[in-house]
Parts: sequence; C-alpha cells; structure tokens
Amino acid sequence: MPANEICCYIETMSRHSAKTAGRSAKTTRRTVKKSAKDTRVTAKKASKSARLPVGKTTRATAGLPAKATKMIRTPSPPVQPVATPEILVRSHKYQVGETVYYTSPTFGRTAATGSYIVVKLLPSEGDDYQYRIKSSGEAFERVAKESQLDRA
Repeated sequence: MPANEICCYIETMSRHSAKTAGRSAKTTRRTVKKSAKDTRVTAKKASKSARLPVGKTTRATAGLPAKATKMIRTPSPPVQPVATPEILVRSHKYQVGETVYYTSPTFGRTAATGSYIVVKLLPSEGDDYQYRIKSSGEAFERVAKESQLDRA
C-alpha cells in the first residue's frame, strides 16, 4: 500500500472509531435511563399495593381471612331532631261562586269597579293569589289580585 492510501485509511478508521465511541456512549446512557425508569416503576407498584383501599384484596392479601380487610362500623350516637318552624300554608281568601267587590288599579287602564263573581282560583303571583272574575255586565273575564278584591 502506498503511503498516501495508508494515511487516508488511518484517517477514515479514526473517524469510524469516534462514531462508534459516540454510539456506545449513547447506548450506555440509554441503558442507564431505562434501568432508572424500571426502578421507579417497581417502586411505584410497591407503594400502590401498600395503600390498597379497604375491602380490596390482592395476591398478597388473598390468603388472609376476610375480616382483616373489612372496615368495622360502629353505631353512631343518636341524633336529636332539630326543631323546624312550622310553615303556614296560606290558601285563597275567596271561593268559586262567591261575589266580590273589585277595585281597579289607579294606574294603566281603568276597569269597571263593581261587583264580580269569582269564576276560577289561579296560582299566586308573589304574595298575592289571583282570581279569574266576571261581571254580569261584561262578556269577558278579568284576572284580579287578591289585594284588589273585597267581600261584597
């Protein structure tokens, strides 16, 4: 081999050795990382089995009697009932068929003030119950609040 070729060959080999050395260092780091991860996973599994919920069984506790894994419940002391204030259920003041005196509101459209007959009981709107009332002089019915009605 001529001297020129030997120099090129040696140069090529030294580059090749450097690459191989870099690869082997990389492989070593990868192996170390993997073993550290395996150690962490094993430690995590061990701690998980140590904090197993009550009542659950694993292979490690399968041979133990069932009482060792069950929670013991004790009776709680008797609780005194709390006194609640009575809620008063209010009902309609007037009944269907009853004659009432209707006072129209001072704002808006003025209605015919006078005697009306309660036709239907309606649900409350806020604090006031509502009624459907009808006058004998009108062809239609009105809705009035309890506060607008008086006994006739």
